[in-house]
Amino acid sequence: MKEILYRLFDHQYLSKEEAKEVLTDIAAGKFNDSQIAAFVSVYLMRSITLEELSGFREALLEMCIPAGLSDYDVIDIVGTGGDNKNTFNISTASCFVLAGAGYKVVKHGNYGATSISGASNVMESHGVKFTADRNVLLKSVEESNIAFLHAPLFNPALKNVAGVRRQLGVRTFFNVLGPLVNPVQPKNNMLGVFNLRMGRLYYYMYQQLGGNFSVVHSLDGYDEISLTGEFKVITPLEERIYTPEQLGFSRLREQDLSAGNSVEDAAVIFDNVLKDKATEAQKKVVTVNSAFAIRTLSPGLSIEECIDIAKTSIERGNALDAFKKFLKINGV
Repeated sequence: MKEILYRLFDHQYLSKEEAKEVLTDIAAGKFNDSQIAAFVSVYLMRSITLEELSGFREALLEMCIPAGLSDYDVIDIVGTGGDNKNTFNISTASCFVLAGAGYKVVKHGNYGATSISGASNVMESHGVKFTADRNVLLKSVEESNIAFLHAPLFNPALKNVAGVRRQLGVRTFFNVLGPLVNPVQPKNNMLGVFNLRMGRLYYYMYQQLGGNFSVVHSLDGYDEISLTGEFKVITPLEERIYTPEQLGFSRLREQDLSAGNSVEDAAVIFDNVLKDKATEAQKKVVTVNSAFAIRTLSPGLSIEECIDIAKTSIERGNALDAFKKFLKINGV
């Protein structure tokens, strides 16, 4: 590791093969926490390259535990995190909106590393029992249209960096890797990024991997569509900047999207969205993110049609029904 660190501190880059090897060695426990912290901190000071990201991704995927859901045409909706905005669980709520609308979803999530409530936090607060049991996951997709994959169960290699990530408390390249190592490797992805440079990197990666994708970024720094200002959407077909007003939404304030001060606060907001009892701002932001996820799956639909589908899923109780079915299958 010493030679790698000297090279990185000298502003050099790793090849794909070198990146793969060093992450494999980290996962094998060959380095101590101080070495790992120094290594990941490099990527706070400079951007990760496509070669490095590809190598890290291959290493984790080779070590991951299969989920057995590859036969399904599913989507994952996820943000990289690390935007320091402390928003409520918008992506996770959107997953259940899509499930309620009849789409198949496999959500890959983890505990929050840089926010109050990650996807796994809000699921666990509802009594969800994380599992890698293929039969349970299949039943969940079949009966509720959604399965939840708690990342540590499928990427055990990450356990050697979990403590370092918590102690650092800032975004690392593992935030970047998370959306790329869903064990199912879904052919449809909607990803929120914390800056446009990162959006470009993911665009190149998804171009290599194929499938349908949308990379979204709110220009005021959110790793999702926040409706607090203009936002950019990158797909295989186009790159476009939208304003909230173009889609019939008024602009929201940052405090409208807060997760509160605890997982319990975030869970209440999550519940209220699915029950259609949330504030208008909370409902709007989940609706618009769900809509662009639907459009990722069905690019022939207009965004207005996708917004209507998402609103209907919430207002008719379909999203809540999907969540209730999910809890019945995955609860303790």
